[in-house]
Amino acid sequence: MYLHLGQNEIVPEDRVIGIFDLDKCSYEKRTRDYLAAAEREGVVLDVSGDLPKSFVVCDHPYHRQIVYLSQLNPATLKNRAESGQLEL
Repeated sequence: MYLHLGQNEIVPEDRVIGIFDLDKCSYEKRTRDYLAAAEREGVVLDVSGDLPKSFVVCDHPYHRQIVYLSQLNPATLKNRAESGQLEL
């Protein structure tokens, strides 16, 4: 199955490591440090097209991990992942 992250970006569900709320997590120093390091490594993809609400950490065949910034609410992404259906 696949998970639609927004802006025509689709990832295999089995590669999703975690879905995080950007507003709730971004005030933590560890999260800010993690996102800054991912940005420096060039593994952050902004697929939000607007103000991101969540970030999704995925396993990637060519990188250790890849981080997608999404405009979708984390609850919406979680529901899509749990439904087992590709939602466009």
